[in-house]
Amino acid sequence: MGNVAVEVDHVSKRFRVFDERYSSLKERIVHFQKSRHEDFWALDDVAFDIAEGETFGILGRNGSGKSTLLKCISGILQPTTGEVRVRGQLAALLELGAGFQPELSGRENIYMNASLLGLSTKDVEKRFDEIVDFAELGEHIDKQVKFYSSGMYVRLGFAVAVNVEPDVLVVDEVLAVGDENFQRKCLDRIKEFQSEGRTILFVTHAPDLVRAICDRAVVLSDGKMIGEGPPGEAIRLFREHLLESAAATNRAAAGPAAAKAERIELAPPTDGRPVHITAIEIDHPGTGTRHYIEPGEPLRVRVLYKATALVEDVVFAIEVHNVNGILIFASDTQIMAQHFDALPGEGVADFLFEGIPLLDGTFTLNVGIRSARGGTVYDWREQAGQFEVMNPGQTTGVVALALHADLKDPSTA
Repeated sequence: MGNVAVEVDHVSKRFRVFDERYSSLKERIVHFQKSRHEDFWALDDVAFDIAEGETFGILGRNGSGKSTLLKCISGILQPTTGEVRVRGQLAALLELGAGFQPELSGRENIYMNASLLGLSTKDVEKRFDEIVDFAELGEHIDKQVKFYSSGMYVRLGFAVAVNVEPDVLVVDEVLAVGDENFQRKCLDRIKEFQSEGRTILFVTHAPDLVRAICDRAVVLSDGKMIGEGPPGEAIRLFREHLLESAAATNRAAAGPAAAKAERIELAPPTDGRPVHITAIEIDHPGTGTRHYIEPGEPLRVRVLYKATALVEDVVFAIEVHNVNGILIFASDTQIMAQHFDALPGEGVADFLFEGIPLLDGTFTLNVGIRSARGGTVYDWREQAGQFEVMNPGQTTGVVALALHADLKDPSTA
């Protein structure tokens, strides 16, 4: 790592949450010694360094401490313990309209906001037209900002912050606001900053943005730092932590026995079908105890069934859907030219995907049994199971395609 631009040195931040609130000064004085409170640690011993010219991401669920950390770095809040050291000029865009005076016009707020960030009046005059053009406010620049929409607020705030040309730019969730064209323009400006060697601290709920533009990222949970690393590794930690938290919640709700269950039991139909599905098992061969697979790794889906009589020419079907319900893949044993007669008793149908060519996401499985002729559906289970794919690299999208590049200069073309 080169020179350090931002140093977060074992920072903790405590807030006091009082059990009772008093509306008057007299009540507060009378009950001063009796007021009961609890200590809430929004940050707990967070430590990392950001190198000059690095784009650093922060990932975490709502309430994980991301915004509190950025406010400590920006100097808005003081840590309870620990220290934050920032080298160079810092510009922060933490929330909509932060630092704006609603009774002033957009023009007046530009001058006021830029002066707070260290620009002189002459500097603002030189950059004023560029700020207004970037914010796309035009005829609205002389209106009071209290009449601005949320999108206009964020465009103005971002335009001022990036035109100050700070050494360190702190951005918190604001790229989620504004239309697609403005978001693209913001990302282009961030990439300009990257090419100029400026330091960027970036918080977003979109892991793909972290993957696409960050050099490293840290993951927070309940104020604690659970890991840091390259974008793919940080996103994996973030999603794995979410999965483990959800699994722990489910185990607590279902009891100790559920933690050991490796298959999903399915209730039998009540109409006396000759063959039906009893359970589904999802296995990740070769991945150990992981609850997810990486792109290109195998996946086995085992469908357990029970037949009460001989059923000739049965077809086992499988579908893969994404979280939006869009069909990703569908096939069955008839398409694969596999003939099968279900004998009385219990049996198993295994589907083995030799390599899942998908990137990040949660995918659900539908499974079913039908006849090869006549279209009789013996059993069909929607969302019978699901699996997770986590991408450790920086590629974005839906499908993991094999790709290489061959670059040649004109002299060798």
